[in-house]
Amino acid sequence: MIDKNVPAHGSSVARADIPAAYKWRIEDIYATEADWQEACSAFKKKLPLISEFKGSLNDSKILVATLQLRDELGKMIEKFYAYARLQQDADNADQHLQALSGDAEGLVAAYSNAVSFIEPELLSMGREQLLAMLQTEPALAEYKFYLENLLRLADYVLPTEMEELLAQSQLATGTAAAAFRSLTSADMEFPAIVDGEGKPATISEGNYMLNMTSMDRTLRKNSFEGLMGAYHKYRNTLATTLTGCCRSSNFYATAHKYPDTLSACLAEDNIPASLYDGLIDTVHDHLEPLHEYMKLKKKVLGYDELHYYDMYVPLSHAGESFACTYAEACDKIIEALQPLGPTYIETLKKGFNEGWVDIYENKGKRSGAYSWGVYGVHPYVLLNYQQRYNSISTVAHELGHSLHSYFSSEAQSFINADYTIFCAEVASTTNENLLLEHTLKKATPEQKIYLLNQFLENVRTTVYRQVQFAEFEKFIHSEVGAGRTLQAEKLENYWLESNRTYYGPALTIDQSLASEWSRIPHFYTPFYVYKYATGFSAATAFASAILNGEPQAVEKYLGFLHAGGSDYSLNILKKAGVDLNTPQPVTVTLDKFAEKLAELKALI
Repeated sequence: MIDKNVPAHGSSVARADIPAAYKWRIEDIYATEADWQEACSAFKKKLPLISEFKGSLNDSKILVATLQLRDELGKMIEKFYAYARLQQDADNADQHLQALSGDAEGLVAAYSNAVSFIEPELLSMGREQLLAMLQTEPALAEYKFYLENLLRLADYVLPTEMEELLAQSQLATGTAAAAFRSLTSADMEFPAIVDGEGKPATISEGNYMLNMTSMDRTLRKNSFEGLMGAYHKYRNTLATTLTGCCRSSNFYATAHKYPDTLSACLAEDNIPASLYDGLIDTVHDHLEPLHEYMKLKKKVLGYDELHYYDMYVPLSHAGESFACTYAEACDKIIEALQPLGPTYIETLKKGFNEGWVDIYENKGKRSGAYSWGVYGVHPYVLLNYQQRYNSISTVAHELGHSLHSYFSSEAQSFINADYTIFCAEVASTTNENLLLEHTLKKATPEQKIYLLNQFLENVRTTVYRQVQFAEFEKFIHSEVGAGRTLQAEKLENYWLESNRTYYGPALTIDQSLASEWSRIPHFYTPFYVYKYATGFSAATAFASAILNGEPQAVEKYLGFLHAGGSDYSLNILKKAGVDLNTPQPVTVTLDKFAEKLAELKALI
């Protein structure tokens, strides 16, 4: 068990000076680097064997052997890459670890090339033959969902030569997105600004959100206007790059016989367009609580006008009053997650106590936090723990991912263990919700204000704002699909009107806000952001059902965690009691938003 002593840590502390008890056990993957090298050599000898099956997959026995060998090699690759990258992320200054990661990336590329023949060859066999093999070959049973899902998309796969040509074209058609990244991350210059005391300050994408949460309103205003003004100067160029990205997406969608980009993007997860449209409609039906939240924020902050640069100001700074050691944070999380039952709690303790987590910051360590599942070993969690509530919540969040990966790997074969991005944030956010509800019960009035504000901001930014983005995406791709160009002025007018609709009359809409659309990188990955809103909503629905003691709620939720990627995401969630084909999960979330808003009003 991690003790309550806090070792020396921080950006100046060498990795070697962090005690082993506070670092993840990388040796659980390979005991030594020599073992890793030996495994890599064995992999290189085995990899060419898979090419011997090429052209023979119409034999069911050979098909089984091919898929099993691919999985065996895939498990090895997962371990090779994790062993190298986890160590590099823990100490990016180590040149040897960088080289190790480079070697691992080379093996990943070799694996991808070696197995690339399998799916085109399977699809070329035809639906009837593949289904017949599924029915007559018992060893293919574990590949049933994989093969049926492959066949589902078969009508949208072109002949091999055409697919190869389209693949080669992506380097050229990706120029618009690359130009956006180069302009906004390298070439764009932001103006010098001053804070409320007239002192020089800086504004960039890197510190924008930090400035926007400052209590210095002059700094916030100057940061907002400085950043938006810089983007406004390039509005025509950025409208052109966005047009180019949308046209590229439309080209690939229609080339693959999809009616439009939305259909093509949703097809990967087998999501109906009705879900996407229903999500937008449900949020529009629940905009009034968001309008009320804006009114409350305006009142509490005491401003005659609430501007966009006031949006992120916290209503309480009590986050640091939750300060505790990492060991104490683990105890709090274990207590908060008790409703998930003994199986979950025992596994959670295993994660805390058996070398899954790399806890503290050290020199060269990657910032932020993540969970990384390694099939056949256990998940790994990177943290940079600090003594405040957000950090406790981050631990709960990442362990939610980890237990999802652990249970999926435990219950599913390799081919069925990996859950989709659509489901990825559900388990982590469920943990956050359970922690919040538990912490609220013991909080002081000021702490409750902080926690309620945290929840409201999470819903605002993860549901309301992401659905606003999703609606904007539908607009821009419809425009391009109809053969129109995305003109900067049209986009600006749309964006301003969208913000008026979402945030209501309490928010003063400044002309500067018109340029915000041009800085959102997610728009260059079409129809992705809606998954944030659906994932958050599913998590809130799960947490509510569990805390309300609904029949079989815990058992169904654990079933979701064990299901991995063994079925379509919507089916897995529905079996667990969350049907995203209906408005119910989103309605539960937005009703919870209204409920927490009422609680906050009563405290202020």
